[in-house]
Amino acid sequence: MDDYEEGVKLLEEKFGGGKDVVIALATVARELGAEGRPRPAVRCVDAYYEDRVFYVTSHSSSNKMREIAENPEVSVAGCSEMFTASAIGENLGWVMDPKNEALRAKLRAAFAPWYESANDERDEGCCILAIRLTEGILNVNHWEKLYRLDFMNRKALLTEGKS
Repeated sequence: MDDYEEGVKLLEEKFGGGKDVVIALATVARELGAEGRPRPAVRCVDAYYEDRVFYVTSHSSSNKMREIAENPEVSVAGCSEMFTASAIGENLGWVMDPKNEALRAKLRAAFAPWYESANDERDEGCCILAIRLTEGILNVNHWEKLYRLDFMNRKALLTEGKS
């Protein structure tokens, strides 16, 4: 198993398995900062992880979804793991859209304790956000091993003398 496969397997162990995980999601704010420069906006979200993608339920009118509509480049960080990544955010549409049926079932199971109270599925603005990882760094045991992962090309990136 090469470093890429090993790193992806560790991500699945840490975030996958159908569980609800909390990640930090950073977007680019729609309003510029005091000096006219783009500024980050970050929030913690409950997510479901599967095959290099984090999924989040949201509302299309939320700040994060409006920010992603303008600029889909996002960053994520594992709140209790040493993992950071760049990603592309995509609104998959209404949770009740037939194309989202299988994914919706997984999200409802993962988020079961709070899903009903936080999501109004009758509202067509209730949507699924896909956060598709592009590149990331997984730091295992405080620098015991560092995985630099290129999710788009499915390979490990070189890290100062390491493959």
